[in-house]
Amino acid sequence: MTSSKRFTPNLMDPFLRNGKSMILAYDQGLEHGPSADFDNRNIDPAFIVDIASRGGFNGIALQKGVAERYYDGKVPLIVKVNGKSALVKGEPISKQTCSVEYALSLGAKAVGYTIYLGSAHEAEMFAEFGRIQEEAHERGLAAITWVYPRGGAIANDTAKDVVAYAARAALELGADAAKIKYTGDTQSFSWATKAAGKTKVFMSGGPKAATDDAFLSQVRGAIDAGATGIAVGRNVWQHSEPLKMADLLKQVVFENLQVAAAPKPSS
Repeated sequence: MTSSKRFTPNLMDPFLRNGKSMILAYDQGLEHGPSADFDNRNIDPAFIVDIASRGGFNGIALQKGVAERYYDGKVPLIVKVNGKSALVKGEPISKQTCSVEYALSLGAKAVGYTIYLGSAHEAEMFAEFGRIQEEAHERGLAAITWVYPRGGAIANDTAKDVVAYAARAALELGADAAKIKYTGDTQSFSWATKAAGKTKVFMSGGPKAATDDAFLSQVRGAIDAGATGIAVGRNVWQHSEPLKMADLLKQVVFENLQVAAAPKPSS
């Protein structure tokens, strides 16, 4: 008997504009702690939510507590449904902290879940995400996974084959989109986008880049490699002029701006 369940490609539509997307990520408070990433401006979630709407982002990713108190409904919401702190060392594992049903009640259009591929605990995260993905699809929500190769088995988390493995794992586990790290060049990252198949690929923004050009060049490379877009946090809300950086990113992602031609906001 053939199952009636099938892939539903439209679940990511709320986050897309002409097939491309920019997501503003702000789950770092739990993952890294307040001293690692925040200053007196960006420690306030209201500041980030304002950037998301005024900056023209297609989605915002928040942990449930921030979404409860600050989400304003102006930008499609992704609720992160698992998390961990940076205090516990050893093989990483991130467990569920929010139900799909509760994420939906907060206004979410998608749930986000981090998997540490290569961790000794990856099987637990695979199983948990598998259940969450099915629940999300039953409720009409997209299931997005942050796939970060990490743990003692991983020597280089941006190596071509490792990043492609992360992208392929997202496809195999049923994710609608995968947030993965950039390999450093278009050619090698294109192997990851091919490995992802119909799963949409978002380049992870990562730590604040040394220069605007350096980050914009990475984004240009990811888009040229076939990425749907970016899921960026610190390179926007740590910037001295977040809305100007958001505008440059929109030009690169949606308007095919070449980085050499981009005007430079102050850093």
